[in-house]
Amino acid sequence: MSSPVSASAAEGSYDRLHPKIRRWIRDQGWDELREIQARAIGAILDGTGDVVIAAATAAGKTEAAFLPILTLTADRKAAGFSAIYVSPLKALINDQFRRLDELCEAMEIPVVKWHGDASQAEKRKAISKPSGIALITPESIEAMLTRRPGDAVRLFGSAEFIVVDELHAFLQGPRGLHVASLLKRIDAMAGKPARRVGLSATIGDMSQAMAWLRPSDPSNVDLLVAKAGSPELRLQIRGYVEPPDLDDPDHAEGASQDAEAPKRIALDAICDHLFENLRGTNNLVFGGSRRTVESAADRLRRRCEKAGVPNEFYPHHGSLSKILREDLEIRLKDGGLPTTAICTSTLELGVDIGSVKSVAQVGAPRSLSSLRQRLGRTGRRPGTPSILRVYVREPYVDTRSGILDQLRPNTIRSVAVVRLLLAGFVEPAGPSPETASTLIHQMLSVIAERGGIRPKPLFDLLCGPGPFGSIDTADFAQLLRHLGSSEVRLIEQAPDGILMLGPEGRRSCNRATSSPYSRARTSGA
Repeated sequence: MSSPVSASAAEGSYDRLHPKIRRWIRDQGWDELREIQARAIGAILDGTGDVVIAAATAAGKTEAAFLPILTLTADRKAAGFSAIYVSPLKALINDQFRRLDELCEAMEIPVVKWHGDASQAEKRKAISKPSGIALITPESIEAMLTRRPGDAVRLFGSAEFIVVDELHAFLQGPRGLHVASLLKRIDAMAGKPARRVGLSATIGDMSQAMAWLRPSDPSNVDLLVAKAGSPELRLQIRGYVEPPDLDDPDHAEGASQDAEAPKRIALDAICDHLFENLRGTNNLVFGGSRRTVESAADRLRRRCEKAGVPNEFYPHHGSLSKILREDLEIRLKDGGLPTTAICTSTLELGVDIGSVKSVAQVGAPRSLSSLRQRLGRTGRRPGTPSILRVYVREPYVDTRSGILDQLRPNTIRSVAVVRLLLAGFVEPAGPSPETASTLIHQMLSVIAERGGIRPKPLFDLLCGPGPFGSIDTADFAQLLRHLGSSEVRLIEQAPDGILMLGPEGRRSCNRATSSPYSRARTSGA
């Protein structure tokens, strides 16, 4: 699926770019285009279909997509956004805006950030005169479709490209169903459906990615997989046994019923090792839960105080303020001060924080895709290894312990994940049990957007090839009857057959039009 690109081919790709882009590349001091960038230029400029670009973290996927897209749309005169970039995270949008803003300014192409924290003045300006590129979250697309459907058509209806970043994050779960449905709805309002470009570093099943990106014609999706050597991997799995009769594996340091004998737990020993080995460098430590992140960060701060040295260890998770998170991201990227972020999955996706020396994981990894994404943060510079430390916590075992505890399941899982990692395996996306609930959300959203719609057009818009392909007409009719029942009252049907929002449907749409899933699961969106 991937082949090297010769120097002459790469040079030929460069020559095909818009003159202002070529000037920008020279100003950046680039010696050459990367292999995946040269191939993407040919695929996007020569083709008419969709493209999946799969390459490692920091391999230049954003430029691989936008250099040819901007070349094709540079002289566009039509109103509306020429390209829509969809990202799962606000922080990633902010980061990509910084990467694209200078290039787009040089080309005199507007680019706007569009999410809950973005400038309202810039959004109003884009609504009044939409053009260029919009970097937007799925929730903002949903809100625009539902609350300002007329503006949505003007903004999205003539887009020539839709770029979906971190594609692997959308291949399963309610958010993936939601985004796939939004893309169908944008296609429905367009005279000509936009070409789709998916970007990802960790895809387990390429055919799944192609089918998600264009469900109606996955065979017409051009798949570009970067060919790149993997850095040396230095790996350590360290196991720690909790004390007997432990009730709280993340309790505050020194907390104990017996004040004279503070109980040391596995996390204390783990933080001793982290403090000893990570000080003086930039690192990421993934804690799994916010509680673990806060407990570990506090322990490491205390160790800095006790040693009389500046603190280098800071928490990062979705419940922290935007200012604290962004300050830590800037500090990591700047690299002027040694910094270790103790984080949940908030720093897993492609926010640019530069290269870190090592990655640590507190707790057994549960996903190959996630672990690969995290490991991609380290070993980026030529000649430097990727360093991974896995800290496993196991319960105390005695004669009363159950068979599962005696088998040390966290240790077994860690070893199994590492073996699969070395074998190059990434698990494919599994089925999404939230199909029906997400479909209900989209049904209400479309009815709110259109002010009413008949059952068949609603089925044709949402079902068929795509996220709700498993729902047939009989299932859909049964679901409509249930939603319109006297007990549910989410929808109601007028005498002429038009479906409208019922009392509960109106109440639901007024409460939240942005997302079919809990905001607690999508912090930072």
